Amino acid sequence: MSTVHIHPAVDDGIPPGDPGFQGGTLTCRCASNPVTVQITGQVSYNHVCGCTKCWKPAGSLFSQVAVVGSDHVKVAANGDKLQVVDPATTIGRHACRECGVHMYGRIENREHPFYGLDFVHTELSREPGWAPPEFAAFVSSIIESGARPENMGAVRARLNELGLPPYDALSPPLMDAISTHVAKSRGLLQDA
Repeated sequence: MSTVHIHPAVDDGIPPGDPGFQGGTLTCRCASNPVTVQITGQVSYNHVCGCTKCWKPAGSLFSQVAVVGSDHVKVAANGDKLQVVDPATTIGRHACRECGVHMYGRIENREHPFYGLDFVHTELSREPGWAPPEFAAFVSSIIESGARPENMGAVRARLNELGLPPYDALSPPLMDAISTHVAKSRGLLQDA
């Protein structure tokens, strides 16, 4: 077992997803009156993310984040405890003001390629079956959070060992989706 710890949900291996999974409940870390968010349906593009904006459990180099349609996300309890962490960012990360856990992130800009998708942390659910992480994004960004640059080779090796190809942006299919959206908005693609 490697001494490089990526995230508690993947450090001991990645459990398989369930193709018939119908969703579950995300719960913040408050001991009483936790915020709960109901997700109906399976997530997509689950990955570990090294950016400095995503919520990470204490001691983790990466967050684990996936997307699901905004219409499949509903605050079920204690929504009055939620606040947007930084209203100036593209993704409005709704976090519990008591424990600090990010419950979901939403993009309000209708022109953004990912408008209509919410960003969620499936490790906040007790239900098994969520789609597993597929890749690692913004790997170099962990340096901005305090990771040592000389350890990046070991981090990338561990990500590969876990089956999470490391990228310093998003995965190629997501980068293609962004570029396709931009090309369509500029009238360069009609049928894509």
